[in-house]
Amino acid sequence: MHMRMLPLGITSALLLSTAASANEGMWVPQQLPEIAPALQQAGLKLDPRQLADLTGDPVGAVVSLGGCTASFVSPQGLVITNHHCAYGAIQLNSTPEKNLIASGFNAAGRNDELSAGPNARIHVLDSIEDVTDRIRAAVAAAPDALARTEALDKAEKQMVAACEQGGGYRCELYSFSGGNAYRLFKSLEIRDVRLVYAPPGSIGNFGGEVDNWMWPRHTGDFSIYRAYVGKDGKPAAYAADNVPYQPKHWLKFADKPLAAGDFVMVAGYPGFTNRYALAQEFENAADWSYPTISRHYKQVIALVQAEGAKTPDIAVKYANTVRNWENVSKNYDGQIDGFKRIDAPARKRAEESAVLEWLRGRGESGQAALQAHEKLVALSNETRQTRDRDFLVGQFNGTGAIGTAITLYRLSLERAKPDAEREVGYQERDLPTIEGALKQMDRRYVPSMDGVLQRYWLTQYVDLPKQQRLAALDRWLGGDSEKAVSRAVARLAKTRLGDAAERGKWFTADSKAFESSKDPAIQYAVALMPALLEQERARKTREGENLLARPLYLQAVADYRKGKGEAVYPDANSSLRITFGNVKPYTKLSGAAQLPFTTLEQVAAKSTGKEPFDAPKPLLDAIAAKRYGGLADPKLGTVPVNFLSDLDITGGNSGSPVLDAQGRLVGLAFDMNWEAVVSNWVFDPAMTRMISVDGRYVRWILQEAYPAPQLLQEMNLAPRQAPVGKNKKKRR
Repeated sequence: MHMRMLPLGITSALLLSTAASANEGMWVPQQLPEIAPALQQAGLKLDPRQLADLTGDPVGAVVSLGGCTASFVSPQGLVITNHHCAYGAIQLNSTPEKNLIASGFNAAGRNDELSAGPNARIHVLDSIEDVTDRIRAAVAAAPDALARTEALDKAEKQMVAACEQGGGYRCELYSFSGGNAYRLFKSLEIRDVRLVYAPPGSIGNFGGEVDNWMWPRHTGDFSIYRAYVGKDGKPAAYAADNVPYQPKHWLKFADKPLAAGDFVMVAGYPGFTNRYALAQEFENAADWSYPTISRHYKQVIALVQAEGAKTPDIAVKYANTVRNWENVSKNYDGQIDGFKRIDAPARKRAEESAVLEWLRGRGESGQAALQAHEKLVALSNETRQTRDRDFLVGQFNGTGAIGTAITLYRLSLERAKPDAEREVGYQERDLPTIEGALKQMDRRYVPSMDGVLQRYWLTQYVDLPKQQRLAALDRWLGGDSEKAVSRAVARLAKTRLGDAAERGKWFTADSKAFESSKDPAIQYAVALMPALLEQERARKTREGENLLARPLYLQAVADYRKGKGEAVYPDANSSLRITFGNVKPYTKLSGAAQLPFTTLEQVAAKSTGKEPFDAPKPLLDAIAAKRYGGLADPKLGTVPVNFLSDLDITGGNSGSPVLDAQGRLVGLAFDMNWEAVVSNWVFDPAMTRMISVDGRYVRWILQEAYPAPQLLQEMNLAPRQAPVGKNKKKRR
């Protein structure tokens, strides 16, 4: 993932710990010694400096999957993450006849482990280098807005190329505060990832979308991968004779029961938060982006489900896509509700007004930041003018055949340039990812379903006002009637890009071959490319304006907060962070008090025998027999399933290891509660809770419900014997 376009965040020079509360803030590891008092007050027993050692124990065991987090749990490369993070790999290996989404998967031996796909990656962090001075010097020397963006591009590519020299590593430039700080992250890139274990969907996704973002939860949201490398120990593409990667560090499961009030922390790769966004940027999300995207996603979900009910192949191949749409739609709905509940627009406006008033009171010294704010508002207004068109065209261009054609044609144009001059995403380093997507397209594409989705997005597009339309797309369509849309979809149905061999041919073709092609999807890509490149140039010009304005204004925000003695921590930007707090219940808006743990018996009580509450018979039998396997909590009198804590997380933290005060594994983060989703924009400490699967439930499933004794042995987790008389102890 290309990380330079991160407008929000705060540079490390401005990070303050004076008012840090235990549960708020996603802290960069280097900060932890600064906030040591808060960590220790919350209950950490380790030296905070140990957590700042990125390649030491325990943080060195934490890895990125690209969009999710995971961690090593054995010296032979076992990696544990969420079931929903492995869902794409599970779906990729499923067919209507052998549906691993439903049945689960348990590799009897190493030879039975399944490839997670050609684009599955495990990134093991090696180092972080501050490159702020070099990047800012390059940007400052540029004469105008577009040149600033191009200078940043050039400097980034030079640094990344030098960082990746010798192979085996993936380097990414992360921007903080829109240009106040830049850091280059270097990670070992493991390219052979295999699925080892996934519980049945009725365990790993128990409750489905009904329970998503909700508490109480009863979900066994975990799966297990294994990392493989070449026989020389270096990263390599999937090969039968590759060997398990041997990590320097791996996590050990806790041997002490977790209880209410206990210290917990998460190390992971949270995606994006927007707590330092302008009020107008917030309002654009709350009033337009979130409701618009949620509404459209509900429509396309219904379309896929209707077709999937008739054609099982569609249901399986689009399962991962639908699940992603469902997750986004429900999350956005929750945020919209939360914004109204806490009157977030008024809060954001008041916060911003206070900063602006403070700047005006500073006289001449505040003018630069005030002007920067005005520029940012103007840039936001500019993007709003075409937001409906840009969204709908982007969605249409992302459908299967069309998206493939655009990627392949753009690749042919970029390949004609020296590698250092190509657009990011089309360099030699990116070719394996593009080729991998082409190879696995067969498992996530059905021509008839693609046509239904194309029709939907084109129909939405032609309903736009004339001033919102894209001239090149209108010319290609040849009209804005239902008949014009039908003709276009019928033309596209004749594409041959649904064939893997055909896609492989175009992967190496030059631009002239594309421009003379009769394939309708390729003809569309050729017809639209000039307009798409023009839009890209306009976007880069806005980026260049942002590169001056954003850091000036966010510096002022940080100075204002510093003057009030408030803590300033970085917005999430997919880089490694640590957040901490305690196991803690909460009270719902209805006034209903919530316990911090759920239990096995509640799973059985919730089970209806029908999806999504269709717990499998072996699990229900084990619960009925009180076969706790020695894993019952002494206070609960049964095995805990999920638990709450007051940690600050967001998307990307899924699969993050939850560690106790000694750095031992006690669970996996997988969700927030419904009331907490607003915290991406406005942190709400009273209501924010992280939902995790308890490590004891993970062990219980591996031991009693869907047994994998070979994995328990590898993780040094010998089955426990229940203490005599303990299983019937009353619940607290």
